Amino acid sequence: MILYPAIDLRQGQVVRLREGDPARQTVFSTDPVAAARRWLDQGAQWLHVVNLDGAFGESSINLQVLERIAALGAPVQFGGGIRSLSALQAALAAGARRVVIGTAAVEQPELLSEALEHAGPEGVAVALDARDGQIATRGWQHATQATPESLGREMASRGIRHALFTDISRDGLLAGANHQATIALASQTGLQVIASGGIASLDEIRVLAASRQIAGAVVGMALYEGRLTLSDALSAAQGA
Repeated sequence: MILYPAIDLRQGQVVRLREGDPARQTVFSTDPVAAARRWLDQGAQWLHVVNLDGAFGESSINLQVLERIAALGAPVQFGGGIRSLSALQAALAAGARRVVIGTAAVEQPELLSEALEHAGPEGVAVALDARDGQIATRGWQHATQATPESLGREMASRGIRHALFTDISRDGLLAGANHQATIALASQTGLQVIASGGIASLDEIRVLAASRQIAGAVVGMALYEGRLTLSDALSAAQGA
């Protein structure tokens, strides 16, 4: 199981939000490249970078930040505000190895075909972000009637291979990831599911890794607050 340290960007700073709420923001670093280098120096194989400005429809300098992070050499999974082919192309041009599509997967499913044609199945992931069992879009501010399972099956039928699942109610709270829902999503859809949202302990990482059904896990707040060391988290993700 791949562990992805999270680097959430807002106005060029590394932040974490609680339950995706922009009014509940904590700034952890004003130097995102230094943050990325820190995780890479500690053994990270991938980085998960989120453009929160793009997710909220705000102006952004974060593609420039992505370019500088990608120049460090590690593969970057990048999402936030990818709602057109041109946005996807810009992220790939800036160095993203894989681009995460969230809102557009619901509102513009035809974009997925274009994305897959342009980047291939390894270069695209969908974000299945849910609150109370329903998919939420537009920076998690808009609820839909779709469930993660129904949308996941549709995405798989369209050729999508990778999916990021976040239980919004747990994100940034260190309350524990929704293991059961995450594992069930992988089982019911056949997608390579990456767990996200609230991971706070090594035991959680071990549970996800031991399931043999979860492809990866994003860890953010627990690392930034020192609840976990990246070395220990990587060992847990590898089943050690």
